[in-house]
Amino acid sequence: MACSPDVLTKVPLFALLDEEETGVLATQVELKQYSARQRIYKMGDTGGQAYVLVSGGVRVTTVDEDGQEVVVDEPSPGEFFGFASMLDGADHQTTATALEETVCIEVDRDDIAVLLQRKPMAGMDMLSVLGRQFHASQQLVRVRSMRNPNDVIQEESTLGERVADGVAHFGGSWGFIIAFAVVLVVYTWTNVVLGKGAWDPYPFILLNLFLSMLAAVQAPIIMMSQNRQDAKDRLRADLDYAVNRRAESEIQGLSKKLHLLGDKIDDIEEFLRLTHRSDA
Repeated sequence: MACSPDVLTKVPLFALLDEEETGVLATQVELKQYSARQRIYKMGDTGGQAYVLVSGGVRVTTVDEDGQEVVVDEPSPGEFFGFASMLDGADHQTTATALEETVCIEVDRDDIAVLLQRKPMAGMDMLSVLGRQFHASQQLVRVRSMRNPNDVIQEESTLGERVADGVAHFGGSWGFIIAFAVVLVVYTWTNVVLGKGAWDPYPFILLNLFLSMLAAVQAPIIMMSQNRQDAKDRLRADLDYAVNRRAESEIQGLSKKLHLLGDKIDDIEEFLRLTHRSDA
C-alpha cells in the first residue's frame, strides 16, 4: 500500500525532511497493515527492512537460553523496530507481533540511504534509536541477572524434595540438637530410675536400635538435600554464564551497528564536501 506524505510527517525521524523530500520518500516506502496477533517478522527472517509503528500496538520479543519468551520492546507510534537488522542486513534476532489492528511503514536500506544523502543529520536520530535499543538490552540483562536460582529450583521441586529440604534444615539446627539431647537424657534417666521395671535397661539396646534406624533414614534424606544444593550451584553458574555471554553479544552487536552507521555518515559527509567543492 502506498504511503502518503502526511503519514511520514508524524514520524520524528522523517519530520526533518522538507515537503519535496517527504514526497520523494513516500513513493519509496510501503504502508503495511496487520491484524491482531499477526506476526510481522520472526526470529531468523532475512533482515534489510525496518518498521515504523503508525497505529496500533506491536510487541518485540526474543527467546532466552531457557526457551522462554522475553519482551524486548513495545514501540510507541512513530518509533522504529527491527532497525538493527536493517542496518547490517543480518537476520532478525527478535520476533515482532501485532497486538491489535496495526499499521506500519516498511523501510529498507535504500530508503535510509536516500534519507541520509538528503539530510545527513538524520543519522543522529538513528543513533538515538540504537541507543534506545542498547538500553533495552541492558535492562534485559539486568532482569535476567536477577533470576534467583532458589526460585527456579523451588518451582521445579517435587513434594518429596521439599520434605527432604525441610528435614535437612531441621536436622542441622540447634533446635534439633537441643530437643534430641533432652529426649536422650529423659529416656536414659527414666530407665535408670525404674531399675528392674525399666522397659529398656542399661545398656539401652532398644534406644540404640532407634538411633540406628534414625541414622539410616536421615542420611539419604540429607544427601538428597545436598544434591539439590549442588543443582542450585550449577544453575547459578549457568545463569551467570548466560548473562555474561548475552551481555557480551549484545554489546558487540550494537558496537558493530554503531560503527556501520558512523561509517555511512562519514561517507555521506565526504560526498557532500566533494559536491560543494565541485559546485564552487
